[in-house]
Amino acid sequence: MDDDPLRRSPSRAAPQPTGSGRRPRVEEPDLAETLTRAVCTAGLLVSLILVALATLTPEGSGWRWGAPGTELRWYLHGFGSPATMLQLLGNLALLALPAAFAVRRWPVLRRLPVLAGVALASGTAIETLQWALPLGRVVSPMDALLNATGAVVAGFLVARALRRRAARTRQWAGPVPYLSSRG
Repeated sequence: MDDDPLRRSPSRAAPQPTGSGRRPRVEEPDLAETLTRAVCTAGLLVSLILVALATLTPEGSGWRWGAPGTELRWYLHGFGSPATMLQLLGNLALLALPAAFAVRRWPVLRRLPVLAGVALASGTAIETLQWALPLGRVVSPMDALLNATGAVVAGFLVARALRRRAARTRQWAGPVPYLSSRG
């Protein structure tokens, strides 16, 4: 074993005492950030369970194909219909909450291309499961696209709010001259 302190790797180096003889303070993880991540993880799990219950509960047997052109015309001509609006808003909102929690939990999802890819894959996965399982559901590419659109909008809004909050924090992080000049 080599006792030369210059040859030790930084991860194995013993903490050097400060001038007061005490060990230097080791930075602990930010408690607020740890709590936020835990809440986001729990919120994501609960919201995904709700998505699964809403989309993967049986409504009969087999499946039906929802032709994208037909569904698009139905949405465009049905703005006055409460049933059409409920279907449209439900599809847009389905993945919004999971996306919001995921964007807050994993910073890489704050990049729009990554968020859009994950959102589209999630919407497609739901429709694929509805096709593969005998649930009696309508399998629709339009639903997958609407689910992804809602997720991207929600994720974008959360990412934007987080960026603005970080900018405000940086803006106010500087020293206050009249307080810092007093010894």
